[in-house]
Amino acid sequence: MTLLDKLLHSAWEPLTPRGVAAFTRASLGRLWLAQLIAAIAAAVAVVWFLQIAWFPVVEEAIQQLPPEGKISRSQLVWRGDTPARLAANKFLSLAVDLWHEGDLGNESHLSVEFGRTNLRLRSLLGYTEVAYSPDWAVEFNEPKLEPWWGAWRPGLLAGAALATIAGLFVVWTVLATIYFLPVWLLAFFANRDLNGRGSWRLASAALMPGALFMTLTIAAYGFGLLDLVYLGWCFSFHLIIGWIYLLVCVLLLPRHPEAAAQRKNPFAPPA
Repeated sequence: MTLLDKLLHSAWEPLTPRGVAAFTRASLGRLWLAQLIAAIAAAVAVVWFLQIAWFPVVEEAIQQLPPEGKISRSQLVWRGDTPARLAANKFLSLAVDLWHEGDLGNESHLSVEFGRTNLRLRSLLGYTEVAYSPDWAVEFNEPKLEPWWGAWRPGLLAGAALATIAGLFVVWTVLATIYFLPVWLLAFFANRDLNGRGSWRLASAALMPGALFMTLTIAAYGFGLLDLVYLGWCFSFHLIIGWIYLLVCVLLLPRHPEAAAQRKNPFAPPA
């Protein structure tokens, strides 16, 4: 086998079905390295989206806060007008509506309303309310929040990146553990040379193309090429991509040696 053939059959890229199928015989270290690269790409997309879509709205909203205000004893102490929109773009809207009586932020994909006793999150699927905890003691004024935001903004971005990477590894591990038994059974009935460990590695590697597709989807959403509806469809489709890769990759695997021997000419003289 030439060097080019070895490179083409080695586990080094998770984009094509043959590249994913090659991870069945790769080491866990090789698989985890490929997954780490894919997870870092997703984290970069998430951090970029937060910086260009959500964080500018948060910064503008903080600048619109009054000199006094806080959330304490399950209530928001607010001295300004209500309802009042603090900042908004097509992705995010932040407003104060003590009694949730206005229609502020309906044009944004996600609307966050600070009420007297709860926080209302509203989007395309409806809304949900989160009551302020009695243990909360949160400053809700510009003099205190602006320096806090300036100090914690880099940490929040780093936390979002780490959470994305860790979350993807947890999801990949759980789904691979769920998928590997059906993959093993499919390979058995298709007479493919695949054992249990290879089935788990294949199930784990087949999730990377969907994650990379979702990374591109987040970038397209951030550039305004997709709306919220298409973002939801793409999220559903990225799960189906993993199933498609699993089916195709199993069929690309070599046949089991015993099954291959049975396919020989029965009238041929024994070797």
